[in-house]
Amino acid sequence: MGVKSRIAGVTVAALLASAALIAPTTARAAEPAVSARQFAPASDAAPAPIAATPYLGWSSWSLQSTNYPGVNVDGPGSWISAQHIMEQADAMAAKLKSSGYEYVNIDALWSNGADQYGRPLANVTRFPNGIAPVADHVHGLGLKLGIYAVVGLEMDAYRNGTTPIYGAPGCTTKDIVYPDLRTTNGWDMSYKIDYSNPCSQQYANSIASLFASWGVDFVKMDGVGPGSFKGGPNYDNTADIKAWSGALKATGRPIQYVVSWALSHRQADVWKANTNGWRIDTDVECYCGTLVKWDQSVRQRWNDVVQWTGDAAPGHWNNLDALDVGNGAMDGLTDAERQSYATFWAIEKAPLFSGDDLTKLDAYGLSLLTNRDVIAIDQAGVPAKPVSQKSLQQVWHTPNADGSVTVALFNLGDAPARVTATLSDVGISGRASVRDVWRGVDTGTVSDTVGATLPAHGSQLLTITPAKAKVAATPTDVRATAVTSTSVDLAWSPSTSAGSTEYRVSVNHREVARTTGTTATVGGLTAGKPYELTVTAVVDGSKQSGASTPLSLTTPQAGRVLYEAEAPTNTLVGTASIVDCASCSGGKKVGNLGGDSSMTFTSVTAPAEGNYLMTIAYIDGDASRQGTFTVNGIPQFGVNFSGSNDNDWGTPQAQNIMVHLKAGVNSITIGQPNESVSDIDSITV
Repeated sequence: MGVKSRIAGVTVAALLASAALIAPTTARAAEPAVSARQFAPASDAAPAPIAATPYLGWSSWSLQSTNYPGVNVDGPGSWISAQHIMEQADAMAAKLKSSGYEYVNIDALWSNGADQYGRPLANVTRFPNGIAPVADHVHGLGLKLGIYAVVGLEMDAYRNGTTPIYGAPGCTTKDIVYPDLRTTNGWDMSYKIDYSNPCSQQYANSIASLFASWGVDFVKMDGVGPGSFKGGPNYDNTADIKAWSGALKATGRPIQYVVSWALSHRQADVWKANTNGWRIDTDVECYCGTLVKWDQSVRQRWNDVVQWTGDAAPGHWNNLDALDVGNGAMDGLTDAERQSYATFWAIEKAPLFSGDDLTKLDAYGLSLLTNRDVIAIDQAGVPAKPVSQKSLQQVWHTPNADGSVTVALFNLGDAPARVTATLSDVGISGRASVRDVWRGVDTGTVSDTVGATLPAHGSQLLTITPAKAKVAATPTDVRATAVTSTSVDLAWSPSTSAGSTEYRVSVNHREVARTTGTTATVGGLTAGKPYELTVTAVVDGSKQSGASTPLSLTTPQAGRVLYEAEAPTNTLVGTASIVDCASCSGGKKVGNLGGDSSMTFTSVTAPAEGNYLMTIAYIDGDASRQGTFTVNGIPQFGVNFSGSNDNDWGTPQAQNIMVHLKAGVNSITIGQPNESVSDIDSITV
């Protein structure tokens, strides 16, 4: 309930409308659909696998969307033109190409209307000679060109259903859409295409072929659902994505294909199978007097990417949007924020594409965009995960092929703070050497912990290398996934050491189980008693890790108890309210939480003081939301609730956390003074 306002969707629609891109336009002839250029690669060299590593490049949208003085001088979105795109390509070739940057991506507002076959036409004012000459200029610099498309049939191409489909005799636009002309995409700006009709695939093929004939190397498809904060049948564009994937491959040209924006994780398998990447969030731009702002919405990425970290791999990557760190004044960020921004994109193995004016990079911005070690971290291919998100001082880590670990320390708070990483939390046993990546200096050896006092929104990026090669990497993220009064189910992230690995599970320092998997059930426990559980890795029968960071857990007395959010004994404050939810337990949930509104479970019981596994059933059809848990009047921790991005406020998700309770009756309050919180179905303790 109460979805947060999303500036991106409203503002993008306003920009498009102001540019007259959605007004009917008289059909004009497009460039030829087939030419010698159609199947020619951008260079004579054998093409590398598409998206084998995250791409590096530049995109036009940040400059098009800003109100920064002197940019969009002729009105919203007016910056874009063939001349400006080629100037940015020239600057990339001069300043960034040697660091691996290669894609020059034209975003929205390049087109205006449709040709006689319903395919997009270049805006003749902004691209008087079309897109092909721009592609030729970009290719002449040894770079690649990207183009933008919106999912669905754009309304001005329909023309009462009479527009013929290129290469498909007898097919018209009436054949490819639903009879009721239902709309789709994040702005409802297109008609939804019915892919049960073979004419529809031919339409996708015709546009893909046209793009290839221009020399396009990259396609961004926008407004895709489920996602873009839209859900339901009209906004299910999975058929579009599959059709376009096939169409682009059929051109014979290696074209990278990404989808946007704020995709639903529930369709992650579709995105992985058919695209080279997906935006996990809304636009990073602030639509204000700078390109971005820390709180709108750079900071949100730390929360929104978490559910996606296991999905990125060679061929398809999590896209965090533009990396606008190249010019401090225009970016609207402090130097500390710029470094944290670049650090996070790199450790998440996100595509690194700037949205800055590349002709005006400042020295610090250029150093951030071209640091070889940071780019190498980005290209290594395994996204980082957080140790914990219970506070704004966070540690993120990812293993490297040589046995070292990349560790990023972040202070996401608004005041200076100490951030400390425990080595066992990041997979390291024993002593280790530390290198500060941004500074390019070795800082010595450590044992047990490493840390730094960081400024507001500051960070430190480290490479930590174990001192002893014969010591295996420690298993991380040991967690309880289920518990009864006499047993607990454990799971953990594996040791990253190469070789045959056996895991040894200990309870109160006594080994109780061995397994080659990353889960175990520990039985024979006593109800209402505290336990300490650890996991150790033994690789190839000889290399042994240190014990994992201990998991402290107390078993329930007689099984776990479900507490409904709508129970009459609970306390609701402010606008918090009970609403219907057919898929929720009990058919109800509590929504409208956050700000001055909260809810309290007033009678959560525990047999003894200790740490208990609590499962939270929640509903979040937005991006991720954060809640603060207060136990017995004492603020205890924050929780990041991953969102579905598809406006589905009726399907619960579940998350396990550990909560410290006293013996007897406890109260647990859920709220967040500064932001909206997910709706709550129940908790189980």
